[in-house]
Amino acid sequence: MQTAKQIIVIAGPTASGKSSLALALAEELNGVVINADSMQVYKDIPILAASPSTEDAARAPHKLYGIYDAAYHGNVVDWLKLCKQEIDAARVQNQTPIVVGGTGMYIESLTKGVTPIPETPAEIRQKVDEMLQTNGLERLYQKLQQTDPETAARLNANDTTRIRRAMEIWLHTGKNLSYWHAVPLKTVFTPEEFILSYIKIERKILDSRARTRFDQMMEQGALEETETLVRRNLPDSLPAMRALGVQELKTYIQGKCPLSEAIENAKLHTRQYAKRQCTWFNNRYKPDICFNVGNDSEKKFVDDIKKEHKKLAK
Repeated sequence: MQTAKQIIVIAGPTASGKSSLALALAEELNGVVINADSMQVYKDIPILAASPSTEDAARAPHKLYGIYDAAYHGNVVDWLKLCKQEIDAARVQNQTPIVVGGTGMYIESLTKGVTPIPETPAEIRQKVDEMLQTNGLERLYQKLQQTDPETAARLNANDTTRIRRAMEIWLHTGKNLSYWHAVPLKTVFTPEEFILSYIKIERKILDSRARTRFDQMMEQGALEETETLVRRNLPDSLPAMRALGVQELKTYIQGKCPLSEAIENAKLHTRQYAKRQCTWFNNRYKPDICFNVGNDSEKKFVDDIKKEHKKLAK
């Protein structure tokens, strides 16, 4: 089988068909599929995270799927270290690394480098959570405006996740996020080692797919999966608890809304998230090859990648 040292990256929004294309490539190029989705790393939510099925996983090696318990606070630094290990291992075996996912921060850290911010310890994250619970998001944002006005100006005042993260960094390092963003990035691979691809899909088709896929998730047991997770009483601040569908179905489980309303909210938030992903990739990701859903065939995409492989291998 044909292999090469290049790292293939397949990026795109949720429900766009990334996993299917990655599997087709892996079978054609003796590849190893490596996860770059920040939710698919959690073993407790395989349905809601749309992790590969057992059948798909048997067709080609799949790495970094379901590696963490939901109680673990995964982060881009840990993922990047593991991803590099899997890429290096694939290359040793003369297999083609195929990195696939929709988490822009993961893909950007792999292809461009990562800011060398020290990992925030659990006690700091807990302290910021307590500040948030006690004083509210508005006060936390005001504190950020005092410590890091540049970052605060870039963030939406309702962006809980990013405001929390900026405050964690400040409390842990004594330096604000703006300082760390000015530090040169740490890279693990050179730009020449990548073949970057992107899945382009019309918004109407993507919205339809997102709705259909959530219905399929419900049929597969998404509610039961969420019930099991909720029984553990994990903090809502954990990444796994913020997976699309978890909080929406949790409101139903807690008797706060009908199931139909929870499902519609999950579909709405999924479509909104996909829109944000598209915007992010359009602004910050420059692919070598695009797959146009509805126009291009899977075979054409595989052939295009193979041609690029041959060209770069010369």
